[in-house]
Amino acid sequence: MPSEDQAGHLRTCCLRHGLRDREAFPRPGEALGLDEQKDPRTQTQKRAQWEPASPSWFSALTLRPGRWLGGLPNLLAQRALGLVLGHPFDTVKVRLQTQNTYRGIIDCTVKTYRHESILGFFKGMSFPIASIAVVNSVLFGVYSNTLLVLTATSHHERRLQPPSYTHVFVAGCTGGFLQAYCLAPFDLIKVRLQNQTEPRARQGGPPPRYRGPVHCAASIFQEEGPRGLFRGAWALTLRDTPTLGIYFVSYEWLCRQVTPDGQNPSSTTVLVAGGFAGITSWVTATPLDVIKSRMQMAGLGQREYQGLLDCMVSSARQEGLGVFFRGLTINSARAFPVNAVTFLSYEYLLHLWG
Repeated sequence: MPSEDQAGHLRTCCLRHGLRDREAFPRPGEALGLDEQKDPRTQTQKRAQWEPASPSWFSALTLRPGRWLGGLPNLLAQRALGLVLGHPFDTVKVRLQTQNTYRGIIDCTVKTYRHESILGFFKGMSFPIASIAVVNSVLFGVYSNTLLVLTATSHHERRLQPPSYTHVFVAGCTGGFLQAYCLAPFDLIKVRLQNQTEPRARQGGPPPRYRGPVHCAASIFQEEGPRGLFRGAWALTLRDTPTLGIYFVSYEWLCRQVTPDGQNPSSTTVLVAGGFAGITSWVTATPLDVIKSRMQMAGLGQREYQGLLDCMVSSARQEGLGVFFRGLTINSARAFPVNAVTFLSYEYLLHLWG
């Protein structure tokens, strides 16, 4: 017969793991009667109450560890696929922000395809794919651990005791700040390669400035020193720090609106909330994204800016305030599917690892 302490501990564990029929578990002061222990039907019913309502992360974690370990490569593959599908949109966005030779999205797309073929849309993609695991680990790892410090609750306890939006915002900003410095060199190389409008080197044609991501990184290091690899990092930090706070707050708010208290959001909810959180964050991030891209390209066929403020003032004076929203439409179109998959992968991993 379980003691009062054992029954109370047992009930607490079950609540944390979201098992069904919570009220059926013995509370402190209660115990199974002798007749119930002897009756096989009663024991079968009690065992059924201890099982999860459906095959889930809990059963996969406790019963089939090989199953959830094998799922990790699939999650990384999903993120990489999302990046590959979104990269052509990102290339068009970067060119619209940094070059004045295009009249809009369609004009940029057509000219890129005619001059550089379909491969022109995938320039600079290798480094983002290589860094995707590191960058996302930093962002979501710092976010989760900052929430743990601020709220002293685990991920599963947060469904029963949701953190305040202030805590979510602070955790998101912390993750964004640290992610920016990990991302800065990779993002610089990506933008430089995306802005190379030369087609593949042809006989008698001018060779491109950079032959690939490694050559680009080596050239920047040789010409500008280590600090050159962090060109535009300050603008990137200002873009990502508050934006990712808004990003996580938007996601949490949307999930809470449609999810009953104490329950985990469904996959559909995660996908929709993640997608709209991505759009919301890009609406606020686009002005500084324009400045960041222009500072990264400064000196390469463009004027050299004296700093962030000089870039903002010069751009507004020459091209009007509308320049700060270049690429917003295509950013939003790309943000929904990419961030929907990102949050689905994040939630799935948290469930697998408890």
